[in-house]
Amino acid sequence: MYSSEEILKKVNETLDSLSYERQPKSLYEPIRYVLALGGKRIRPVLMLLGYNLFKENPEQIMMQALGLETYHNYTLLHDDLMDNADLRRGHETVHKRWDANKAILSGDSMLVLAYQRVAQCDAKYLPEVLNLFTETALEIGEGQEYDMTFETRNDVTEEEYIEMIRLKTSVLLACAMKMGAILADASEEDAKNLYKCGEQMGLAFQLQDDLLDVYGDSKVFGKAIGGDITSNKKTYMLINAVNRANETQRSELMHWIEAQEFDRQEKITAVTRLYDEIGIKQLCEEKINYYFAEARKYLDKVNVADERKENLRRYMNQMMNREK
Repeated sequence: MYSSEEILKKVNETLDSLSYERQPKSLYEPIRYVLALGGKRIRPVLMLLGYNLFKENPEQIMMQALGLETYHNYTLLHDDLMDNADLRRGHETVHKRWDANKAILSGDSMLVLAYQRVAQCDAKYLPEVLNLFTETALEIGEGQEYDMTFETRNDVTEEEYIEMIRLKTSVLLACAMKMGAILADASEEDAKNLYKCGEQMGLAFQLQDDLLDVYGDSKVFGKAIGGDITSNKKTYMLINAVNRANETQRSELMHWIEAQEFDRQEKITAVTRLYDEIGIKQLCEEKINYYFAEARKYLDKVNVADERKENLRRYMNQMMNREK
């Protein structure tokens, strides 16, 4: 059995060793650049830990795991272009370092490479693995579309938001865990339970991201606090604040949402105070705890010895910054 730290080390070493021999090199350089920027590598680690529940040789499916990581970074590359973001993990985004055309074309090639890497498995797994991956990729595109349309709406419901983050974030974590199970010859029931575990984990993880954007430490979080507030991003926090505010609170909240010009820190301070008054932090924490508990329940249902689940449990706790 491998620890998550050992698996992460193997993921990064293999990613670094991948060669791009095809021409023109200028098409593949942005792909190498994006994959070298780092990140937590959550998806390949979850996939390999899921496989390791049932079999001892997770290196056997490393290329499929890297396929999911390649796909994830492809979505980030295109997200950055759509958002016109300047930085990703402290480095220039592809469209800033090169240009928009390069970001589109290299991103498209990255998607094809992701499929090529996922497909490098034994032929007996191929139909199920590719069906799972394709369905997941379609769902992620649907989630991104919902996220973009929410930007122009002020009536987004909590249910709509949860479904959006399920599609945009959770299903790839779920896919990773289920794909690991499929490639390890797990039972259909165990594969389904690992999918649900990853899905619920993804919901908890994204809601925690929302929470940390308001209440986190920028040094720990890795980015400036309050970005969601200043951009009026329709998060679980903002949606519930609008729905639960009294008349006075809603009036002040709408003032900040509609303000075209404002002092950034003043807006963050004012909206955070409103969140405190309305009880949004506690509400979000309760929802996070609910989804995290659901994820653990689904892992408990997986039919392997309890000690084999320990590394995956520990990694899930690390994802949520928990001790146990």
